This record gives sequence, C-alpha cells and structure tokens, in this order.
Amino acid sequence: MELVEQLRPLLAAEAAAEAYGAYGAGVEPAELEQAVWLRLLERTRDSGPPPQPARWLRHAVRAEVRGARRRARREVPYDPVGDGPPSGPEPRPAEHAVLTAETGRVLRAAVRRLPGRCPRLLGAMLSRSDLTYREIAVELGISQGSLGPVRSRCLGCLRRMLTAEVAAPEPWGKER
Repeated sequence: MELVEQLRPLLAAEAAAEAYGAYGAGVEPAELEQAVWLRLLERTRDSGPPPQPARWLRHAVRAEVRGARRRARREVPYDPVGDGPPSGPEPRPAEHAVLTAETGRVLRAAVRRLPGRCPRLLGAMLSRSDLTYREIAVELGISQGSLGPVRSRCLGCLRRMLTAEVAAPEPWGKER
C-alpha cells in the first residue's frame, strides 16, 4: 500500500506528460494511470514489487503509450454500411472507380521499380489469375519454400519505397 502512495504523484505526472505528448493516440491520462496500476498489480502478484519502482513506472507508462499508438494506427472506424466513410456523403461510383484505378496504377509502377526478382514475384501475386504458391514458384523457377521469405523481403522493400515517396513520417521523423 505504501508503494502505491509513494508512486501515485509520479504516475499522475508521467501519465499526464505522456498522454499529452501522444497526440493522435487517443489516450487519456486517467486511462494510462489505470493501465499502469493494473500492470503493477499483476507484476507484484507474479514476482513481487520492482526493485526500482520509479524507473519501472516510467518504463511502464511509456510502454502503455507505445501500445496505444500502435492500436491507434491499426484501428479502423466502424462502418456498418460498407465502403463509405464513417459519416458524410457516400462516394460516387465514378470517383471510386477512378481512385481505385489510380491506386492500382501507382502500386504496379512501384512494383516494376523494385530490384531483382521482386517485380516478377509481386506481379504474379497481384495477377488477376490468382495463382497459387506452387504455380508462382514454377513460373519463377524458384522453390515453393523460398517464396514466402522472398515475398516478405520484396514487400518490405516496396513498403519502404512507398513510405519514402508517399506517406508522411511519424512524429519526430520516425518511420514504422
């Protein structure tokens, strides 16, 4: 109990500072405090109190904020109607078709600029004929077992290329 009383002011200050610094993550200081208290309770139950409580608390607050940022990036607004935005007018069919075609064109152009086997591999995976891994491996002349790792490297390269060209960097210039 004295550990809680000792850490309460520090947690309130750390949670407030991190919550206001985590713009876009949608995290409130009270939510952060609650999550860290829960972590502390679980930790003390499993392995006793941390040897350096203040240091542990700071790390726990930052870990909770990082988790909130990751969740905020992955979350998609619920749309019970379908493809349209969460609120507002529905997109016009012609506008949607043009945007879809442009996105496909940009993606295929980026795939063609990839190094090595990547253009052929990703081109086969993006093919309308919906080839299986076995068919793609035969077409490219590589083993089916190496297809996954090569695909992963190619997608990573494509992601870095598109991030550099299109996406805005994360706060403070960090990339995902």
